[in-house]
Amino acid sequence: MENRSTDEIEESTERLLQDLRAVVHDGEELLKAGAQELGERGAAARERLAAALESAKETRRRLEERAVAGAQATDRMIREYPYHSIGIAFGIGLVIGVFVNRR
Repeated sequence: MENRSTDEIEESTERLLQDLRAVVHDGEELLKAGAQELGERGAAARERLAAALESAKETRRRLEERAVAGAQATDRMIREYPYHSIGIAFGIGLVIGVFVNRR
């Protein structure tokens, strides 16, 4: 498994949340725009799209909750163990510096 930094995880989570927001927004706009022009087949497709949008909203909500919980847990750990956190950050920076200088 690939080791990823907290910043990379936060960035990818934020990008995913932004993408989900955009999908939900676009889907809602599509539903509003096409509601008058739908026949029987279109109505079924509209219902499937609405169900998918609800699922995307729920996924987005859960991801936001996890991201907030993770940030709060990280904040608590850093506040409870500030010197340990500084030591770990220093150690990681030292290891990265050694690897970068070897190349």
